Amino acid sequence: MRLISWNVNGLRACMQKGFMDFFSTIDADIFCIQESKMQREQSEFHFPNYQEYWNCAEKKGYSGVVIFSKTKPLSVDYDMGIAHHDKEGRIITAEYNDFYLVNVYTPNSKRELERLDYRMEWEDDFLQFLKSLESKKPVIICGDLNVAHQEIDLKNPKSNRRNAGFTDEERAKMTALLNAGFTDTFRHFYPDKEGAYSWWSYMGKARANNTGWRIDYFLCSNALDSKLIDAKIYPEILGSDHCPVGLEINAN
Repeated sequence: MRLISWNVNGLRACMQKGFMDFFSTIDADIFCIQESKMQREQSEFHFPNYQEYWNCAEKKGYSGVVIFSKTKPLSVDYDMGIAHHDKEGRIITAEYNDFYLVNVYTPNSKRELERLDYRMEWEDDFLQFLKSLESKKPVIICGDLNVAHQEIDLKNPKSNRRNAGFTDEERAKMTALLNAGFTDTFRHFYPDKEGAYSWWSYMGKARANNTGWRIDYFLCSNALDSKLIDAKIYPEILGSDHCPVGLEINAN
C-alpha cells in the first residue's frame, strides 16, 4: 500500500502548479493533503476512483485537511471531539482493516511564539487522542507536524533554536509522542540521512540551496514496524513550499 501526504499550501494554487501531474503519476492508494485553504463546495476538481473526505476550517481560506482514498474506509471521523480544537479543520481519521489513518495539520506556534502555549495543550490532547485510537488498532499518522525533531532535521539548527517549529518545548513533545509507542518511519529507514527536508521558506533561495526543514511526517504505531517497506520524501516535486512525503507499507 502506498500512502502520500502533502501540505499543498492552498489546493487551488497548487492545482495551477502541477498537482494533478504528481497525483496521477504517483497513483497512491491513499493521498492526504494539508492546508487545502478552501471549502469543499468551492471544489471543481475531479478525482476519479477516489473517495473524498474534507475537513475545512470555519475560517475561509485557512487550514483544512483532505483524504483521497481508493478504498472506502470502514469509518471516517473528524477532529478530536474537543470544541476549542475543532474549528480549524486540522484532523481526519479514516479507519481501515489493519489501522487507523490520522491526517493532521498541527497548529503553528507562530512568530514570537504567540501560540506556543496553545500548541503545548494541543500536543497533549492529540497524544491522548492517538492512544485512544491505538487501544483499538494500530495508528498511522501523517501530515505537517510543524516541528523539526532533531538537529539533523533542519539546515541551520543553532540559529533556529527558539524559532517556531524548533523550540525545545515542541521538540520535547515530539520526543514524548515517539516514546509513547510511535515510529518516525523516515528515520526508521534513514537514521543518519542529512539534507532530507520537506519544507523550504519562500525567502531568499532557500529551496535552491536546500536550506530546509523536515516537518512533514509519516509516524506509525510500533506494532506496524514489521510491515514497513519504505519511507520517501519527494523534494523534486514543486507546487508548494512543502514537498510530498510517502510511506509504503504491507497493510490493508
